[in-house]
Amino acid sequence: MSEEALSKAQAKATRAQRLLDDELLVEAFKGLETSYTSAWRNTTIDDVSGREKLFLAINIVGKVRDHLNKVVSDGKLAAAELKALAETAERKRLFGRR
Repeated sequence: MSEEALSKAQAKATRAQRLLDDELLVEAFKGLETSYTSAWRNTTIDDVSGREKLFLAINIVGKVRDHLNKVVSDGKLAAAELKALAETAERKRLFGRR
């Protein structure tokens, strides 16, 4: 991956982490999961379609959170790779190799 792509991944990770740490978003995720789970549990026995839709909704909330966590994880890997590239460049500079 290019340094530019690694830098972009690192920047995206910072943004994703801010979202995951944002009290309003955390509250929104929890509220959605709670309301969807409650509605799912309160469906009637013959409301198969309703249960399926609510089950999907619950899972989508989790998938959004999982996606943000993956972006953060990928950004940490990108940061480590950028650091390794910088260290390699510094060693080459110090020892006069190109």
